[in-house]
Amino acid sequence: MASQILSSGLDKAQQAMGGEKGAKLNQLASVTKDVHDKNARITSDYGVKQSNTDDWLKVVNEDKTGPMLLEDPFAREKIHRFDHERIPERVVHARGTGAFGKFTLFESAADVTSAGVLTDTSRETPVFLRFSTVLGSRGSADTVRDVRGFAVKFYTQEGNWDIVGNNIPVFFIQDAIKFPDVIHAGKPEPHNEVPQAQTAHNNFWDFQFMHPEATHMFLWTQSDRAIPRSYRMMQGFGVNTFTLTNSKGERHFVKFIFTPELGVHSFVWDEALKLAGQDPDFHRKDLWEAIENGAYPKWKFGIQVIPEANEQDFDFDILDATKVWPEELVPIRYIGQLELNRNVDEFFTQTEQVAFCTSHVVPGIGFSDDPLLQGRNFSYFDTQLSRLGVNWQELPINKPVCPVMNHNRDGAMRHTITKGTVNYWPNRFESCPPAAPQEGAYVDYPEKIAGIKARMRSKKFKEHFNQAQLFYNSLSPPEKAHVVGALSFELDHCEDPVVYKRMCERLTEIDLELAQQVAEMVGGDVPQNASRPNHGKKAKGLSQMDYMPEKPTIATRRVAIIIADGYNPLAYNGVKAALSAAGALPFTIGPRRNPIFAAGEDKGSGKGVTPDHHLEGMRSTMFDSVFIPGGAKSIETLRKNGRALHWVREAFGHLKAIGATGEAVSFVRDACQLPGIAFSNSGEVVSSYGVVTAEHVHPESFKEVIQMAKGAKDFIDAYTFEISQHKNFDREMEGYSTMVAY
Repeated sequence: MASQILSSGLDKAQQAMGGEKGAKLNQLASVTKDVHDKNARITSDYGVKQSNTDDWLKVVNEDKTGPMLLEDPFAREKIHRFDHERIPERVVHARGTGAFGKFTLFESAADVTSAGVLTDTSRETPVFLRFSTVLGSRGSADTVRDVRGFAVKFYTQEGNWDIVGNNIPVFFIQDAIKFPDVIHAGKPEPHNEVPQAQTAHNNFWDFQFMHPEATHMFLWTQSDRAIPRSYRMMQGFGVNTFTLTNSKGERHFVKFIFTPELGVHSFVWDEALKLAGQDPDFHRKDLWEAIENGAYPKWKFGIQVIPEANEQDFDFDILDATKVWPEELVPIRYIGQLELNRNVDEFFTQTEQVAFCTSHVVPGIGFSDDPLLQGRNFSYFDTQLSRLGVNWQELPINKPVCPVMNHNRDGAMRHTITKGTVNYWPNRFESCPPAAPQEGAYVDYPEKIAGIKARMRSKKFKEHFNQAQLFYNSLSPPEKAHVVGALSFELDHCEDPVVYKRMCERLTEIDLELAQQVAEMVGGDVPQNASRPNHGKKAKGLSQMDYMPEKPTIATRRVAIIIADGYNPLAYNGVKAALSAAGALPFTIGPRRNPIFAAGEDKGSGKGVTPDHHLEGMRSTMFDSVFIPGGAKSIETLRKNGRALHWVREAFGHLKAIGATGEAVSFVRDACQLPGIAFSNSGEVVSSYGVVTAEHVHPESFKEVIQMAKGAKDFIDAYTFEISQHKNFDREMEGYSTMVAY
């Protein structure tokens, strides 16, 4: 086990990213210790080797134990450190995980910015990315319905640049002064501290109605975006409007976007609910597993740019964080790639102590007057001070890779030792003066400002429904159905009729049919008229269906292969090899976790296949697809196992690809006895609503060179294509998924 852990550690990373480009890794190496070093011995924190850490120094003899002595420095230190192992968890984004990686620039953006990280294509910038949920505590589940944090720290040569983003491009509020309110409303209710990590309660939905500006965002949270299949399969957005300034002093407004190369994919709701109990760490395991297997997650990095002169050219305010910039109006310019390629060595010192600030920018990148961003710039410094102390930026995970020098001094946990006789500027030695612009100093853009001092919002900030309609209109039919289902679930958990009836009224300002469907389900008054006509407009890039991979892929998809004694080894070995060759992760599932023997295989031969898990230890929810090879005896055993039947039915209900060959075809057919689903009864391959079957198979049926294609005549090609589609939504839209009990 130790060697496996070390394989993902610093040594491996230094080999892959040595030299100048490995500056951050080299820096971390200076404070990294290996607990498996054979020469290591236990010492105190002040370096004294210890001979006994099992017994407190006490008054004792062979017959009697007396009182412990307060003078024991080692025992006191050990208990003292234990008592203070935990730092205050984040108020929001407490539940998270992270990984190291690199940012590569493919196209210089020197036309809009002077920032080296966005102009120098020879660079390879080290990064750390932390994913998270927003509302839950550290002990909550990964798969709850929630916004996901997507925070990236770029360790650039000019200093740290943080993009503190989410997987949704907009937010609930326009002004940061409302942040305590929206979080208080979303967190557990104060009188009983429930519910944990979900918004299905009165206070959250009361807030949504009382704040029309939240309408656009709450539709996103009720869409599939809020229950992602994987951190690796969701977009990242900077959310706020920042600015870019080029070497000529010209300023542009900008939004930052990360789009995953694997596509944007999500769970279905029942799947997310079950995983929250069956495997609450599903997302963090998924990220770790992918990186350990060399399937490094990658995102295209893009910018949307608006020249300063064109700020007022839109019917919405581009500084409003509750609005997107439609791609038809402001195209995304993809200029780089983000890759995660190394897991952390220790969760606490890296993932838990990493600290982000929206105000961390480098020369060439600046702030707009976005009122949510302005408040975040103030808040994040305050937050890190509370959690980590005044010297939080000296912690290894937060420390810049470039030189740091200033006249800040002292405070708890100060690491830096600064020599010299002055700690102020100006000083008689002219020591450590400010940098000149030509030396790379940050220069604030001289923005012209005219106005009055008042608590108010501009006219464009007062329109809240056009983009909510735009988002809903742009969704595919399955996604719209999921929004209806999500709202129906959430509002059903609201006991106060005032709350759910008001929300049904609010939905009439988006779409009348949506409002009617939800009201019917939750007990609201079914509206007959729309409060606001739906403008009918759509935009690209809002539906997840717009982000299918350019080429079908099953890379990193988890596929369960279910077998029992007497399975067909031809089909088992053939499919497993093909899946592995295509980058998928096949797992063998059996009735037990002891060897399973193929048809004709002697149990005394010492051969057999040892399953990765047994049917009760794992469930179908933890896999993207299920395959069952034939074998008369194997299928006879599985038919008598209710859990095996449940695996197939549940995978069917969750819209996953299901594959079966030989005798397993009838097993799957019996598990999903539905008119309209077709199955193979010959050597012909039949693909029906994501269920791919072939009753007769031959050695040539299985190959490692896969050409995934819809309607393929080869079993492997047809089956892997269905896996690549993530879900078969036709199965859902035709009503088949709700006809099976799971």
